[in-house]
Amino acid sequence: MSRQGSNLPGFREHQLDFASHIRNPQENPRPDDIDPRRMQIYLDLFYNNIERFLANGFPITKQVLGDELWHRVARDFVHRHPSDSPYFLEISQEFLTYLDQAERDDLPDFVLELCHYEWVELALSVAEEEIPTEGIDSTGDLLAGRVVVSPLIWALSYRYPVHQIGPGFQPDAPSDEPTQLVVYRRRDDRVRFLEANAVTIRLLELLAECETGAEAIRRLQVELPAFDSQVVHDQGLATMATLRESEIILGIEISGAD
Repeated sequence: MSRQGSNLPGFREHQLDFASHIRNPQENPRPDDIDPRRMQIYLDLFYNNIERFLANGFPITKQVLGDELWHRVARDFVHRHPSDSPYFLEISQEFLTYLDQAERDDLPDFVLELCHYEWVELALSVAEEEIPTEGIDSTGDLLAGRVVVSPLIWALSYRYPVHQIGPGFQPDAPSDEPTQLVVYRRRDDRVRFLEANAVTIRLLELLAECETGAEAIRRLQVELPAFDSQVVHDQGLATMATLRESEIILGIEISGAD
């Protein structure tokens, strides 16, 4: 009688051969003792599940690349990328890591940024932070109080106009100016994108630092000496109103609230 576990090394080797064939059947032969029809079931289930998840997460990228190149990239990702997470929700993030490290010369230069732009929507939709519901006056004077910025916003900057890229528009080179976007999740859990600029991004940073909205605008006026101070004030106030309407700004802190 064989000792319990004595066949483990051979079994492990068989597992690795089995998994290698599933990950890339073109380069790794099927183990001889497995029926081809049964093996095909595993092949289809494994690749199709991952490819379908990627296609749902990066639909614009798939359209831009076309089916042949898309499946070639997806297959290479399955074959070569050593994913650190077993969770399906993190496959998209693993795909970004793969694209960042793959150094493929058959992909447009904008693909990594486009994929990141598409990934952000999923990432923010499942973010664990919650919009606070207490201690905030949603209609309060933004100039007089401490402005509360939603914890569910990301300020993004891209070399390419990723929000415009699609089958009908694929730029050959980065834009002269960076594309600034604010992605945010509303109270109804819908994720939205707002096209912004460097001044809006800076205003959001100042609002998080300052005691009042008025102080944030005063600091912005100092940082923009080439612009008329009254124009900066008026535009800053109008921008804050737009951000509050979008639920990027939630209101002001209620004095004395915990």
